[in-house]
Amino acid sequence: MARQLGHSHGAVRNAALTLVRRGEADQSGSGQPSFRANAKTAAAQTAVISPPGTHSPRAQAATARTTIPAAATPRQTGPIRRAGGQVYHPRELADLPDVEALNRLRDADVPVLLYGPPGTGKTSLVEAAFPDLLTVAGDGDTTVGDLIGEYTQADGGGYVFQYGPLVTAMTEGRALLIDDATLISPKVLAALYPAMDGRRQIQVKAHKGETITAEPGFYVVAGHNPGVHGAVLTEALSSRFSVQIQIGTDYDLAKALRIDARVVRVARHLSRQVDLGELGWAPQLRELLSYQKTEAVLGTQAALANLVGIAPVEDRDAVAAAVIKAVGVKQVAPLTLGKQLPASAARQPPGSTGSAHRGRSR
Repeated sequence: MARQLGHSHGAVRNAALTLVRRGEADQSGSGQPSFRANAKTAAAQTAVISPPGTHSPRAQAATARTTIPAAATPRQTGPIRRAGGQVYHPRELADLPDVEALNRLRDADVPVLLYGPPGTGKTSLVEAAFPDLLTVAGDGDTTVGDLIGEYTQADGGGYVFQYGPLVTAMTEGRALLIDDATLISPKVLAALYPAMDGRRQIQVKAHKGETITAEPGFYVVAGHNPGVHGAVLTEALSSRFSVQIQIGTDYDLAKALRIDARVVRVARHLSRQVDLGELGWAPQLRELLSYQKTEAVLGTQAALANLVGIAPVEDRDAVAAAVIKAVGVKQVAPLTLGKQLPASAARQPPGSTGSAHRGRSR
């Protein structure tokens, strides 16, 4: 199919995955997927839209964008199962479901920067939008080799050049997420920029000066956590991302997911304090989901204690006060180990009593 259409394998795979997500094709097989037409496939060919990842160069994409009516693209509003099996619930962005908006930006080759506190769902959104995604987890130690590739020792003792995720995404026409991009050294990020501009090429100096050209479908998204120590959004980085989207926690979704409504109220209240500059931290969706799981395993009191304990030290008193007021407990402190249990008690199975244990010993 790729040869007949003149597109990369990655672009065709992404188009097939888009049809599957819209119910216009079926996917089967584990590992390397296979695709099969279904009853809706024939009707799909009449839609005048370009599947994500099959866009032409920028000038052609811009022309096509002016001729495609907005209503022609199906709206993906229901939950989407990500590659790891987790479910993502789309939110509204520019009067579109967020995953659809990101796919349209990809079609037009408009790079996107997502910013907001950790745990608000930036990575989840990108994974839901782009099934062909590759991810680079950025930090202060990220090197050019982590992006482009480097020599590694082979089993036979020699050295071979192992391409990095940037080269793979370029050659296969895939989406690339640079997570925590603002923690990466600007000198390292500079290796990415030629792939994002009109050149769409990079030079792999470490591998014989090889030139890599991006296939159609190659697309870059970056994540930024403002306020995180060491995260610096430089002008050079910001200027590369024409669209910048703020991501916050959807507390209504948290309630819909049946997280304790009292804890959701606490998180919402603390978030307002953060917005006013009165506080530095508030639980986001990640922490609320963690609370729900901890409560199911250890109980409400332990989950509340853990919620306080994961807050930054300087904000714990405010978080504890909000929890006490909303939940009605007398006090709550970070989850801490207590006194050592007697050896006999430690060996007893849950629900047993000391007297019963002694009776069995006799």
